[in-house]
Amino acid sequence: QVQLVESGGGLVQPGGSLRLSCAASRIIDSINSMGWYRQAPGKERELVADIMSGGYTNYADSVKGRFTISRDNAKNTVNLHMNSLKPEDTAVYYCNCNTGKTPTIYWGQGTQVTVSS
Repeated sequence: QVQLVESGGGLVQPGGSLRLSCAASRIIDSINSMGWYRQAPGKERELVADIMSGGYTNYADSVKGRFTISRDNAKNTVNLHMNSLKPEDTAVYYCNCNTGKTPTIYWGQGTQVTVSS
């Protein structure tokens, strides 16, 4: 079993920045992608950004140009650098890992990001 441990959430003012990190509890083979999703109160969970094993990245339109995803393949970690944060970015952010041919999906426990003055 793999655990994904997130860190870096918190309270930030509009226009501010945060960095989220996610680390896997062990080295994972055959990773297809790692990424970040978010869920705001009363809304469905949505993709924020993900990065494929070959380095291709994918972003939600609402965060393009503001968020950057990066990954350390050797350490099985994925980071999300968030700049120019807006109140509508407020949500619980979840780390995601997609592995193998089936595939198997792992989720972190979530970290709260609140953007408010």
